[in-house]
Amino acid sequence: MNHKRIKFSHQQTIAGLLILYDIMTMAASYFIALWLRFDCRYTAIPAGYLQNYIHFLPIYLVVGLIAFAALNLYRSIWRYAGFTELLKILIASLLTFCFHITFMQLLFRRMPISYYLFGGALQTAFTLASRFGYRFLLIERGRLRKTQRQQRGSRIMLIGAGAAGQMILRDILRAREVNGRVCCIIDDDERKWHRYVEGVPVVGGRDDILASVEKYQIEKIFVAIPSASAQEKRDILNICKETGCELKNLPGMYQLVNGDVSLSAMREVSVEDLLGREPIKVNSDEIFGYVKDKIILVTGGGGSIGSELCRQLAAHAPRQLILFDVYENNAYDIEQELRHNFPHLNLVVLIGSVRDSRRLQQVFSEFRPQIVYHAAAHKHVPLMETSPCEAIKNNAIGTYKTAYAAMSYGCQRFVLISTDKAVNPTNIMGASKRLCEMVIQTFDRYIKERRSAELPRLYAHEEDEDGSMRMLSGAENSHTEFVAVRFGNVLGSNGSVIPLFKKQIQAGGPVTVTHPDIIRYFMTIPEAVSLVLQAGAYAAGGEIFVLDMGEPVKIDTLARNLIKLSGFQPDEDIKVEYTGLRPGEKLFEEKLMAEEGLKRTQNEKIHIGCPIAFDMEHFLEQMQELTEAAYENRADIREKVEQIVNTYKPAE
Repeated sequence: MNHKRIKFSHQQTIAGLLILYDIMTMAASYFIALWLRFDCRYTAIPAGYLQNYIHFLPIYLVVGLIAFAALNLYRSIWRYAGFTELLKILIASLLTFCFHITFMQLLFRRMPISYYLFGGALQTAFTLASRFGYRFLLIERGRLRKTQRQQRGSRIMLIGAGAAGQMILRDILRAREVNGRVCCIIDDDERKWHRYVEGVPVVGGRDDILASVEKYQIEKIFVAIPSASAQEKRDILNICKETGCELKNLPGMYQLVNGDVSLSAMREVSVEDLLGREPIKVNSDEIFGYVKDKIILVTGGGGSIGSELCRQLAAHAPRQLILFDVYENNAYDIEQELRHNFPHLNLVVLIGSVRDSRRLQQVFSEFRPQIVYHAAAHKHVPLMETSPCEAIKNNAIGTYKTAYAAMSYGCQRFVLISTDKAVNPTNIMGASKRLCEMVIQTFDRYIKERRSAELPRLYAHEEDEDGSMRMLSGAENSHTEFVAVRFGNVLGSNGSVIPLFKKQIQAGGPVTVTHPDIIRYFMTIPEAVSLVLQAGAYAAGGEIFVLDMGEPVKIDTLARNLIKLSGFQPDEDIKVEYTGLRPGEKLFEEKLMAEEGLKRTQNEKIHIGCPIAFDMEHFLEQMQELTEAAYENRADIREKVEQIVNTYKPAE
């Protein structure tokens, strides 16, 4: 209450001062006009003119104050005055001017024309000065403070003198919260060199970055070149990261198209930016056409790949999206996100394991999914090396059980998420994923070939309460298309090297790399998932789709770049230590086995590996034996896997 009283009292004081000022200026304006008319000599003013002025003044002051009050000139917040307030002042001045001419003529006698003109002009000028002068002084004071703050703050280099760069520069000049100033601009267009943008010099191209950072003592670099190719941006960022400056990047063209070019759109440069790959393009119409109005099940829907699959599928209008995961926390997190972002999505979240045949049968029987994305898997190589039977149970047998349920209940398409570690595997995780691919190929061949030939039934293994296995017969008329999609590492996924390196850098190091020469293929999670969806649209059954992951990246280079992007120097501020290859780990990953070959698809980033022939009946017998060995937790499980996957060579 006291605060309101003080505020009201302050407003009254301001209004009172303005009224007093207006009384003085209205009186002074017309007197000065009369004084100027007679050569600035008071004694030269005729007595009749002075008497008219003095007698009319009280009437004019009352009418003038009423006019000003009626137009709210005593209630406006003048520190924010704009065009509306300017218009009100001009209207008030015009009204009082017309009143002065008319009633001076009617009530008294004619005055000199210059008296009216100069008096009205002076009154208008004084009124504008009192209102807008206050605002001008505030703005200038703010600019002075901002300039002083910028001089004390960070020195910024802006890369890009195009439309986006100019928008960022203006935003920096306007924003109060920016504690810094742009000292120079870099642009590869020679026509812009040695010119100025908003008073800031364009000092040269990318070859001048290092010299300009030193010359202008730059502390931050803002990169605003959304139209540049990924390769060009990578080259520029690789130069910038050598400066040790803090880097900010405007991600892409969509900000420029949407008018979202501002400081808030700038983000820290990430390792993904340094990969220099062009954005992966997919045919949204093809994806939309085959998932729209479908009932879709995603196993492992709470994981890195599974959750991104759910996000992208939710945006393509499925009839129902079923998220199936054994980890309730992961499932809960993605459920809350999807319900918030897609309020009209028919979402079902179920907890369960792909190792539980009864649970799978129940889910497929109740919901009858038409498309299944099987992303549930154990994927950590070192952990699976110490628990090989769990890798077989969850990955190979879990895939078998899920595929069997999909076939039994007439699912249209089953898409397995596989990995490049399945190629010539040296670890049990990769071997288990190769078994998954063989399961998928077996199911597809069975469905296709049984139409013309009598083949042994497929069996799904269900663990009874006593631990023994019993067999369920396959469906007779299924037309399920079984395919696999194989890709490498995804940046930022759970357990990937990037989050690990970031934690190690935050802790002050050391950053641990297994081997200085180890290389991996990398792709962002959204890129990988969009290609998985596209590959699913191309599926005819039996294919192993191989995603083009671009050029392989040295993990050592990745770690050092991340240290530099964090503002440190490798081996000086943050140590890089080599710990040796982990059990089952290879120096490099392969995307295809030599005998598989490649076929092209409509998308240049998606290829098809030709299936490797194997004896399906013998494979099913081996899978039965492998299942029994895994559930008995046999120590010779690796030898059993070697007998089935002849490309599996366990690392010593």
